[in-house]
Amino acid sequence: MKRMLTASAATLALLSGAALAQDLVFPVGEGAFNWDSYKAFDAANNLDGQTLTIFGPWRGEDQVLAESVFAYFAAATGVKVNYSSSESYEQQIVIDTEAGSPPNIAILPQPGLIADLVKKGKVTALGQETQDWLAQNYAAGDSWVGLGSFAGPDGTKALYAFPYKIDVKSLVWYVPENFEDAGYEIPETMEDLKALTEQIVADGGTPWCIGLGSGGATGWPATDWVEDLMLRTQPADLYDQWVSNELPFNSPEVVGAIEEFGWFAKTDANVAGGASAVTSTDFRDSPKGLFTSPPQCYLHHQASFIPSFFPEGTQVGTDADFFYMPAYAGKDLGKPVLGAGTLAFITKDSDASRAFIEFLKTPIAHEVWMAQKSFLTPMKTVNADLYGDPTMKKMGEILLNATTFRFDASDLMPGAVGAGSFWTGMVDFVGGKSAQEVADAIQASWPK
Repeated sequence: MKRMLTASAATLALLSGAALAQDLVFPVGEGAFNWDSYKAFDAANNLDGQTLTIFGPWRGEDQVLAESVFAYFAAATGVKVNYSSSESYEQQIVIDTEAGSPPNIAILPQPGLIADLVKKGKVTALGQETQDWLAQNYAAGDSWVGLGSFAGPDGTKALYAFPYKIDVKSLVWYVPENFEDAGYEIPETMEDLKALTEQIVADGGTPWCIGLGSGGATGWPATDWVEDLMLRTQPADLYDQWVSNELPFNSPEVVGAIEEFGWFAKTDANVAGGASAVTSTDFRDSPKGLFTSPPQCYLHHQASFIPSFFPEGTQVGTDADFFYMPAYAGKDLGKPVLGAGTLAFITKDSDASRAFIEFLKTPIAHEVWMAQKSFLTPMKTVNADLYGDPTMKKMGEILLNATTFRFDASDLMPGAVGAGSFWTGMVDFVGGKSAQEVADAIQASWPK
């Protein structure tokens, strides 16, 4: 993989115009990238002398990767790009917008915060053309339009934010060798997953490793379970109503999803250490039972980041692998995917700001990061073979096959619930309280 020596977008911008091919991570015209999209964007945009300020969440290695993408925008347009971040970026963007000194573009992983900024009139709407583009060019396009749409100062809902760089949570991890030794198959439906759970118990094994421990955040891994199960037992519009509390937390639909989680987590035979160990086991330690001999468990539900806590040297794809957490065949709700991600939006309008949103519509803006690491996209026109490793490609396929995408519900709920009573309620539920009792308590905590 060819690397550039001067990787920052700001450096490239000094070239004022089209950069030399060797200055970019991947030289223009080389490899299986969609260079036609880049060349068309280049031809349509001449903004020499303009500056674009971008504020985002990426620091360290992620900042280097982000700037390697911004370099192509700078090279095509002649715009000088200045990217910055902050450890307290959620507070910083509020301070900057309130002070009247916002960046041109902000990129954040909190739709709830973006909604607040939109309501205050601090964000520029992206227009019907971009809304139509998202609906047509992203898999499960209407889901992405919904994610980036918010009510403006006058209450009218419109597209304000462009989803870019996505994370997948609807994953079940396993060790292929363990499955092969036991003769187990990857389940295609939720009915199959439950049958596999029961089969492992019948064979004398333990199906699941589940740990909710996370210090002051103990309980949060269970919220991902409930969210995934809510999407697999109820239509997506009811999930949305749950997030906004139009559907109360203690409604039968939500109680049912919590009880579905209980089927897995509150049955002693289903969980390593028994149900009593679920809340006391740290989530970082919980997948380790997959790798013991004999295995302490065969299955682990967790998002794409969890290999960071696998035993050192574990190779994903061989030593460990994952499959899509399947939907119920009998409920006809398609293939929903739970996840998170970042959204780009305009907080200071300019020609360069609008050009940057147009740039995000090019396959190149996705493929450059895809071909390196740690990037997923639901864009249908990218070359999926460019993913930097097979794991990311497989996760990308899950996104492309999704019929519905929904953002992590607890991150969208008021903090007192999503990062408070929902967490503690799940601990109480696994500890012995009923789903109804827990749901009633969470509903009572919802800010009036």
